[in-house]
Amino acid sequence: MSNDSIGKSGIDRNGLVPQGWVRAFWEFSRPHTIIGTSLSVLALYAIAQSNFIWANSVFLPLAFAWLACICGNIYIVGLNQLEDVEIDKINKPYLPVASGEFSRKTGELIVATTGIIAILTAVLQGPFLLATVGVSLVIGTAYSLPPIRLKRFPFWAALCIFTVRGAIVNLGLFLHFNWVLGLGRARSVFSGWDLQNLSLAMPAEVWVLTVFVVVFTLAIAIFKDIPDMEGDRQYNITTFTIKMGKPAVFDLSRWVLTVCYVGITLAGVLILPNVNLVFLAITHLVALGLMWFWSVKVDLEDKMEIAQFYQLIWKLFFLEYIIFPAACWLG
Repeated sequence: MSNDSIGKSGIDRNGLVPQGWVRAFWEFSRPHTIIGTSLSVLALYAIAQSNFIWANSVFLPLAFAWLACICGNIYIVGLNQLEDVEIDKINKPYLPVASGEFSRKTGELIVATTGIIAILTAVLQGPFLLATVGVSLVIGTAYSLPPIRLKRFPFWAALCIFTVRGAIVNLGLFLHFNWVLGLGRARSVFSGWDLQNLSLAMPAEVWVLTVFVVVFTLAIAIFKDIPDMEGDRQYNITTFTIKMGKPAVFDLSRWVLTVCYVGITLAGVLILPNVNLVFLAITHLVALGLMWFWSVKVDLEDKMEIAQFYQLIWKLFFLEYIIFPAACWLG
């Protein structure tokens, strides 16, 4: 069956029912990625703001930065769904395009619209946000779209994910917010291109968070394909799970996460004098213990249990963008 045949003659199964369309759009946006993106925007704003002690609060640029990042997020995950319809019918049949709730044309319209909004908003907000969003969209496009389609190769697929989620988002957003807050004013709802106070300085806290997220996202990148072996193998998508097997990838993911939590705790002792070390250590060691406690109960032959543990990893990812800024503020 071709992609264009999904849906009823190109008409969404939801018809004109607003609630159904909104629910399908929410699924199309991949809620866990939307939550992760939103928390990263807020966390980097909070860390940048901590340097100014709320003296120059500019919330409208925060809102527009969030809009640009969310739209960029939807563009990336939406494009991936459009290119993976047949695979998703096996691995994720609940997704709107694969299930027929959205026609392919609807998906294309959403992807095109959100991509345009992301770029236009970033252009109006300034150079750092434009670079952050622009590079993310380029990598996201190369990840999914033929002929490049980097997701076919496990190394390049993982590199795309942790480069965007880890390095580009954290460093780019901090530079953007630090610059905007340093201007000391918001002359309009847009930051514009006033290049006063343009700085590439990066505090140790941002570097530590970035390294943590890069490594953590590596665990997400290699774990996410464990429940999707069947469809990936059928459509010749090579993943670490197919090459190494479920148990090896599962154990590797757990140890990568362990390195993350132990590493950030040690970083608090050695190079982060301005954070609350007690809070940092306790919260991260508790999260690490929770991860190991849950992991020993996972049956790798049960797809539902694997998916639930994967969602736990994402929740721990969300939590990091709350507890690390809190440790900075409490320091």
